[in-house]
Amino acid sequence: MIRLIQLAGRRLRYMTRCRFVALSACLFAGCVFAQPFPNHTVTVVVPYPAGGAADMFGRTIAQALEEALKQTVIVENRPGAGGSVGMTYVARAKPDGYTIALGTIGTQSINQFIYPALNIDPVRDFEPIALVSTTPNVVSVSVTSPWKNLQDVIDAARAAKDKKLTYGTPGIGSSPHLTAEYFAAVTGVELLHIPFKGVSGSFPALVGGQIDLLFDNLPGTVNQINEGNRIRGIALTSAERSPLAPNLPTFAESGVKGFDVTAWFAIYAPKGTPKDVMDVLIEAARKGLKSEKIIKTYAAAAANPGQLFGPELAAFEQSERAKWGKLIKDKGIKSE
Repeated sequence: MIRLIQLAGRRLRYMTRCRFVALSACLFAGCVFAQPFPNHTVTVVVPYPAGGAADMFGRTIAQALEEALKQTVIVENRPGAGGSVGMTYVARAKPDGYTIALGTIGTQSINQFIYPALNIDPVRDFEPIALVSTTPNVVSVSVTSPWKNLQDVIDAARAAKDKKLTYGTPGIGSSPHLTAEYFAAVTGVELLHIPFKGVSGSFPALVGGQIDLLFDNLPGTVNQINEGNRIRGIALTSAERSPLAPNLPTFAESGVKGFDVTAWFAIYAPKGTPKDVMDVLIEAARKGLKSEKIIKTYAAAAANPGQLFGPELAAFEQSERAKWGKLIKDKGIKSE
């Protein structure tokens, strides 16, 4: 009997220790998970190569987020397939706020209509954080071109019969490409698209006379336009003129009333990211986009800081998808 009592006592002490260890583990785990976001490095994936406009905006917002979050924020370039490679990577990432993406008008409003084989969806797979920036597109010609303004271009396009005017862009589905197609649709002219892999290819083609027009983001050509010795700016696609090119009229001022198109960049988290984490990211972006550094950097790049966050950005995207989706369908635009 004494032996049985001793064994029972040992068993009770063993079970008590086990419960204590388990309780301690739970309490420790609770403390770990209760640590406020973020408690380690955040990564901003830029789905385009280093050195372009998207990369610049991605790195600038990353710095602003780092200051606001008081945590390291790094940029990782994952280019390919018009931005879809990097966006797919983020869509499949753990939805904890530590991996976010810099999306664009292309990845979030255009690609799904041009690339039917895409396995990501801008609504289904992402949580909108903030519109980072907007920037106008611009149409330019060589300084040797006889066209001095947008009406000259429209008249030449309408007069062309056997040979359409050609225009270069950074590629199929890019914001400049869709801007040119929209311009053709609203004016009734016909143009021939010549896609390039970035402005590095299209700019020499314009100067060399291989193409008639160049549509590009203003930051990509504003310096060459202001220099005025190789290309001539014709008109901006935004509703207002740019302080960096004050003598460059808008499409609306040039006779195409109501024309207002801008390229835009925004940041996103994977779908399913917790609301409290989203709130932190949105507030950090809101604070960062008001910083003097962001304002000055964007002004120097002919861009404006975004002012849409969370649901506001989602509503804006929806209007953009409706606009570009209809144009792509009506014009029969497809990937090569």
